[in-house]
Amino acid sequence: MCHSHDSRPPAPPRSGAVGSSTASTLTAADGTEFSVSTALPAEPARTGVVILPDIRGLHPYYVALAERFAEAGVAAVAIDWFGRTAGIAATGTRGEDFDWEPHIPQTTVEGIDADVTAAIAHLRAQAGEDLPIVTVGFCFGGSHSWRLAGGDLDLAGCAGFYGRPSFVGDAADRAHLPTVMLIAGADTATPVEEQRALAERMRAAGAEVDAVVYDGAPHSFFDRAHGDWADACRDAWEHVLALTDRVARS
Repeated sequence: MCHSHDSRPPAPPRSGAVGSSTASTLTAADGTEFSVSTALPAEPARTGVVILPDIRGLHPYYVALAERFAEAGVAAVAIDWFGRTAGIAATGTRGEDFDWEPHIPQTTVEGIDADVTAAIAHLRAQAGEDLPIVTVGFCFGGSHSWRLAGGDLDLAGCAGFYGRPSFVGDAADRAHLPTVMLIAGADTATPVEEQRALAERMRAAGAEVDAVVYDGAPHSFFDRAHGDWADACRDAWEHVLALTDRVARS
């Protein structure tokens, strides 16, 4: 499990007012309905983020993370992976008792890309049709965020925490979008050297890759309860927000 059920993201290094935070359902191009949580800053956003969650899907952690991005001035929407196989969660988010294990193997690249495409359109409808958008993912979602750096969706950049290079596959050889890789130095799920090697492979393809290793940090260190890693959390925020600032509309 990537986080405990009561885990929540750390606060961003800059903070403003949140204009709105809403739960809704989107429909992908293949007709699949899936849950999302959207948060918008009070002031007009210059960048948007599609949040790709871990294996738990749209957990309350990611609802809170969308709000943290809005506090930082970034429009954000967090998506659920499991509309195709588990339907819409009754509460809009996946509970502690949600059994994700049979659903993860049923996800497909095509389905994920369709959901991300719908989320991009949704965010632009909320915050402006010319809004540059990046993906920010975690674990399973981090892997797919890095993969999207080699895809053809209408994205401006990709960031991921503690992903698995095996999920990126041959997309690494097509990587062309600016990418941020936040790597936990003590990650037991994926060796650091595999993630470093992925960064080099993506650079060879032409992508600018900002790969940061937090020595000693555990998988899922990006958590407000992990006081020992407060500095790493703040630095990770800085790298992600540097990407959103870089691609922001003027």
